[in-house]
Amino acid sequence: MQKHDPIPEFIEVTPTARISEAVHGWKAKCLQRLVRLDLPVPKSVALPSFTVRSIAAGHTADAAGILACFGPSPLVSVRGSPANLDWGGPASVLNIGLNADRHARLAETHGETAADALYVRFVQAYAIHVARLDPDLFEDIKPGPGALAEVLRLYEVETDEAFPQDPARQLSEVLRSMSRAWEGTSARLLRAAKGAPADAALGLVVQDMAQGFGQGLSGSGVIQFVDSVTGQARVTGRYLNQSQGRAALSARESLYLTKDARGPSLEDVAPDIFADLQRFGAICRVGLREEMQIEFTIEDGHLFVLDAVKVARSARAGLRIAVALAEDGVIPKEEAVLRVEPRALSELLHHQVDPRGPRDVIARGIAASPGAATGRLVFTSDAAQASAARGEPCILVRKETAPEDIRGMHSSVAVLTERGGMTSHAAVIARGLGVPCVVGASDMRLDLRERRLTAPDGRVFGEGDVLTIDGSKGEAMAGAAEMLPPALDDSFRQLLNWADTFRDIGVRANADTPADAATARKFEAEGIGLCRTEHMFFDEDRLVAMREMIFADTPGDRAAALARLLPMQRADFVQLFEIMEGKPVCIRLFDPPLHEFLPSGREGLRDLAEALDRPLSEVTRRAEALSEVNPMLGMRGVRLGIVLPEIYDMQAQAIFEATLESARRGAPVVPEVMIPLVSARREVELVKARIDAVAAMVRSRAKAEFDYKLGVMVETPRAALRAGEIAQHAAFLSFGTNDLTQMTYGLSRDDAGRFMNTYVQQGVFPEDPFHILDVDGVGELLLMGAERGRETRPDLTLSICGEHGGNPESIAFCRKAGFDYVSCSPYRVPMARLAAAHLALSEAKVSRDAFRNEEVKS
Repeated sequence: MQKHDPIPEFIEVTPTARISEAVHGWKAKCLQRLVRLDLPVPKSVALPSFTVRSIAAGHTADAAGILACFGPSPLVSVRGSPANLDWGGPASVLNIGLNADRHARLAETHGETAADALYVRFVQAYAIHVARLDPDLFEDIKPGPGALAEVLRLYEVETDEAFPQDPARQLSEVLRSMSRAWEGTSARLLRAAKGAPADAALGLVVQDMAQGFGQGLSGSGVIQFVDSVTGQARVTGRYLNQSQGRAALSARESLYLTKDARGPSLEDVAPDIFADLQRFGAICRVGLREEMQIEFTIEDGHLFVLDAVKVARSARAGLRIAVALAEDGVIPKEEAVLRVEPRALSELLHHQVDPRGPRDVIARGIAASPGAATGRLVFTSDAAQASAARGEPCILVRKETAPEDIRGMHSSVAVLTERGGMTSHAAVIARGLGVPCVVGASDMRLDLRERRLTAPDGRVFGEGDVLTIDGSKGEAMAGAAEMLPPALDDSFRQLLNWADTFRDIGVRANADTPADAATARKFEAEGIGLCRTEHMFFDEDRLVAMREMIFADTPGDRAAALARLLPMQRADFVQLFEIMEGKPVCIRLFDPPLHEFLPSGREGLRDLAEALDRPLSEVTRRAEALSEVNPMLGMRGVRLGIVLPEIYDMQAQAIFEATLESARRGAPVVPEVMIPLVSARREVELVKARIDAVAAMVRSRAKAEFDYKLGVMVETPRAALRAGEIAQHAAFLSFGTNDLTQMTYGLSRDDAGRFMNTYVQQGVFPEDPFHILDVDGVGELLLMGAERGRETRPDLTLSICGEHGGNPESIAFCRKAGFDYVSCSPYRVPMARLAAAHLALSEAKVSRDAFRNEEVKS
């Protein structure tokens, strides 16, 4: 094994110097790469992190030795170089080495005005960052004659000593101050908030000064070659004559870079220098394999590159940049896929609030469904439907939503609720619809009777007032915010096509209606993993028939009412099958308790009595009889299918007749019929017997054959524990992690949001288990169910179809457990496709690295 010499206390940045990002920091390593690319970088010296720590501990830096690298009369800057750019660092200090003698020489070569400006800037920076004087001391000093004498006087008054004239002492004190600033408590807390480890290290870079002041063209600026928000090719940045550092970005008198009708530009003033900058940008893009922002200085017409950093970018810009680099052969496709975070995709599927615009936030809650929308406030579903009929975008505001609000949610451009969590009704439905949603905004007050929303700051908003909902950040804002459109462009599609070639687990969508299925196809889901058929019953014409069925006195009357729903269900399924074009469709049989289809108020019950031509007392009595103490654990799911089997009979007939119709139209499909809320094998046996009988009846009537698969939705802990015997009658098990989490924890997913933040903050739960799959508890049930099910039936198909299905963490768990696919809301399908690719590529990289390590050892 080759041994290296010890790392020196400082080292000049040359093409061959032993400089690493881990030891010397990102800036030092970037400068070395720029030097290797033959860019005009001023001479630079890098101090490793152990030298910086030694200085912070009280040891003296070899300032004289460092300055000797820069010649007999050095003038340098010191900049922080942490291992990660995002961790920040101490402020840069420029013009170290300036003293009375050097000031006099600068006055001769650059003019007294420039020399004074440089010296004043250095004295102020030294006073603030090294001597720790109050910045307010220098606020009233105006540039011009006398400014230098005044800052020197103030320094001496405040420190009881003259400004130091020895360059070595100046540099030594700057290095000590910056090293100690990094180790300070405030700096540590700031770094920790940005994800830095507790032992995050800092390197320092000492660099020869390029003045930016002089008789000829002199100044400084920054330039980049893509737009930070859109990612499209575009030169942006500013340049300021007679300046240093990044002053150009904030000065009004700065020049544009490219020719601009609004004012003079660097391209006008110095076309050759502008052409060099463009060339340097192209060199950096290929050599550094990234779009870079270049910081530059011009001194008497000579161009210097001081630094280059990765261009700051929005999610849409990041995706476009990654795809462009791959298409141009700068990076491989695998790297382009890995450069885009899966969760960032949610910002691209919807309108987003433009980050460059103002935000007047009136309420904050949980970011439950991404995207942003502007509309007029409405407080009821009826008002939302009326607003949509008038062509006016509206935002539905409720304390919490219920199934009868679905039509109102369909009619709204966004939803805001006072209560709820990530898997509450409003959150789940909004994600399925692709509607921005903020839930759990408990700091606002709603008065539904007066139709009024009161913000925490006391402002009151009534029906018709305009708000903007940002479901990506969990904020409600007053007025109409500036928006960015969705970014479903060629770059988006290309990246996901690449991702599909790398992933090794299927991705389906939860789709309840033909509109949901169309969205799923748009995002290239591989099928429908969960179709909740009850959502098809809330349209007005179907709701009447559904209520007639609920109030029927005999099985025959129930069957008659359901016969009216049969053609509607069949038409829905035909549409689903056609839209999915032969891809698998998993249809969950009716699940919710029947009371959800009845009105809750007295006025609604009176209207229902009129519609059914029954006495109000009878309707009220029947509605009360259907109510349950704990309806989510009551007569729902398979329990309804056993007690009221006519419901499942009708649905099965609709599915099978739609299957035959779809085959006649040239789109054959093998439907997957799923039984919800199973707890025992006998439940499956009873339902399977009736469904098989319905299938035989449909085959006999149509004189045609078809296939179907029967499976179980595992939502109860007992179903997971008894999966082995349940799998005897099931071709697939789909784990409904929403209800499984709810039952495992004994938590209401609609109410847990009230205390979940406290639980997470105090470490009771590491994360909200309705948001991030609990791999220890719920995950163990999934593993047990999967293992026991496949022991009975090795070809058993396994999946999850709860809201966790779109989370990268859940996908990682499912891949490891050998699941066949995950299913999630249509608008989460792109994220799931990309996350699955990330996991496969990362696993392959680990395997390759391990293989290389074994080769090295052998």
